Amino acid sequence: MPEPSTVGDAAFAALLERHRRALEVHCYRMLGSLEDAEDLVQETFLRAWRARAGFAADGRGATGAWLHRIATNACLDALRGRPRRVMPEDLAPAGDPTRPPPGPADLPWLQPYPDRLIDLAAPAEDEPGAAAVARETIELAFIAAIQHLPPRQRAVLILRDVLAWPARDVAGLLDASVPAVNSALQRARDTLRERLGPRTQWARSSPERPEERELLRRYVEAHERADAGALAALLREEARLTMPPHPVWFAGREAIMAAMQAGFDPAFGRLRTVATAANRQPAAAHYLRAPGDDAHRALALDVLRIEGGRVAVITTFALPALFTAFGLPQVLR
Repeated sequence: MPEPSTVGDAAFAALLERHRRALEVHCYRMLGSLEDAEDLVQETFLRAWRARAGFAADGRGATGAWLHRIATNACLDALRGRPRRVMPEDLAPAGDPTRPPPGPADLPWLQPYPDRLIDLAAPAEDEPGAAAVARETIELAFIAAIQHLPPRQRAVLILRDVLAWPARDVAGLLDASVPAVNSALQRARDTLRERLGPRTQWARSSPERPEERELLRRYVEAHERADAGALAALLREEARLTMPPHPVWFAGREAIMAAMQAGFDPAFGRLRTVATAANRQPAAAHYLRAPGDDAHRALALDVLRIEGGRVAVITTFALPALFTAFGLPQVLR
């Protein structure tokens, strides 16, 4: 591949665009926010454009690695002085389901990532990030856990364990020694082990599995029929429910069903629910038709963690603005 400065502006822009989704996933892992990831990809492209005359693109893999270096530095710059993305479990013990939940809190909440964006314009198999997008390191639990790492440790973990970069390449990017990179990686792994447990292989949760498609179908139907019993039957006894941007979460099937009771009351309205997918996990987008309304309006997005054939975690993002990123309308009539 010739020097980018010799192929013309349009060709170089097209070269950058082929890497957009892999870079966006990389930035999302670093930042825990779809919106921030989109902004940082644009910053990466701007920095790449300014540096294009000095880069010899000798292959697709080299182009991807060069862009990932720029993106990582852009993310590290953005993270300086910025609070980490949080989940309700980070803020308080499990809530009392008999009490009204607190109102929305203006905090830097972790955001889900739509599978439709992972699947669009996938990079070539020999480019950094291609295989990683299909791995379990995009799941919400993993993304939430790595937000607890200091930014440089986060970068080391993603580059070494997710993108499989050699330690010497990571050291060069971070202007650090190989021993320092290895030490940071070990500390990062220790932190993840504390937060995620000893497992190193994740049981993949994907709506492409027939049994999980069936469970998601039953989950959708239970909500549309306002069938609390059917929903309870889908939950593990030790299931958890979190509700960003409400700083509250509930532990156990009994507590979850008590917290959801108001949502099954006809006075609340009627739901229509659309199956979707986020972070390589099954998801359900809820629309509410309130009493007296003539349309179902975007309400919340549930991302499900499934273990042993039942729902282990429900993360309910009561953030209707997210629907657009999932290719979903704000209103169903």
